[in-house]
Amino acid sequence: MNRFYPSLFVAIFLLSCQLETPPFAQQEGIDKSRQTAITYAIEQISNSVVGINVTQLKQQQVNPFFDPFWGGFFPYTRTFKVDNMGSGVLVSPDGYIITNTHVVDNATEIVVTLRGGKSYEAQLVGMDNLTDIALVKVDDSDLPFADLGNSDELIVGEWAIALGNPLGLFDVNHQPTATAGIISGVKMDFGLKESGHVYQNMIQTDAAINPGNSGGPLVNALGEVIGINTFIMTGSNYSSGSIGIGFAIPINRVKEVAEDLKKFGKVERSYTTGVHVQAIDPVMQRYLRLPTSEGVIITDVEKRSSGERAGLQIGDVILAVDNRKINSPKDIIRVIDEGLHKVGDNVTLTILRESNSIDIQLTLEEPKSKWWGF
Repeated sequence: MNRFYPSLFVAIFLLSCQLETPPFAQQEGIDKSRQTAITYAIEQISNSVVGINVTQLKQQQVNPFFDPFWGGFFPYTRTFKVDNMGSGVLVSPDGYIITNTHVVDNATEIVVTLRGGKSYEAQLVGMDNLTDIALVKVDDSDLPFADLGNSDELIVGEWAIALGNPLGLFDVNHQPTATAGIISGVKMDFGLKESGHVYQNMIQTDAAINPGNSGGPLVNALGEVIGINTFIMTGSNYSSGSIGIGFAIPINRVKEVAEDLKKFGKVERSYTTGVHVQAIDPVMQRYLRLPTSEGVIITDVEKRSSGERAGLQIGDVILAVDNRKINSPKDIIRVIDEGLHKVGDNVTLTILRESNSIDIQLTLEEPKSKWWGF
């Protein structure tokens, strides 16, 4: 039986060699474990993220009594240049870049820097102030560009990664910086802001967004762009930076706007319907024996207008537009603006006619000449 001992010893030795992991294999396993959905997404998108530096014209009201170089007595407007920064994302191999309007508005110079440090002087293709979306272009070909996702399919809680040029850090090593979080909320509505921007149906994320991130992409775990980072909520004095509440414009809206900007250089939002309205005051209500003082009354409908084709009549009372109550002519404009409507869109009017409530579809038409009403 002794002759079997050497064989058994050899078998045990070989088995122990198989169970023991070589150092290089251990390192390979650790390296693989560091690869996550987040690192994959960053790798997929990074080459298409750009830093943007602009020189903008700003205006400031000046009180002459506090300006030693002014000898007059009346306030005046002073125009001066300021440097600003932001982010963007390449969406085509021939150099089209999406960013925010507030990044490039009133710019006299736009400089775009790609990952790796190559810089271009970019041209403004167009911008839409209402949605805060702009399109710029650099003159080159075969550029890396991003895959655009579907923001209608977002799931609250899924990964969200924000990339861009926060605080100008893109210029330090010519690479976008990345922060990770989740989709915290969808369909967040903020209405019409003082800036003239309408932020509707926004994506909320806790991925850190800071000044300079504006215009950069928010991506999912597949590296697809699902939104354009736009603004944050911060401390009461707006000096606290990111507190984990940031917002991005959904990419499906961005696609629509960018298409119009590429074709026409703008989104046509100057419209007419040929419908003239007036607010209802108590005297008018009594005189016309109207059952309500709410809404606005139609005082005229122009011939061959969309209002006439829709069947609107003088004396109809408009109670609501797109299910939102109306009490003045300005309310109609505000609701249409906040709905991000453009020429060719339909809006739903809820009208009162002889005590009957009726819904009517009204088309916003391109004005062919000077017009009045809405």
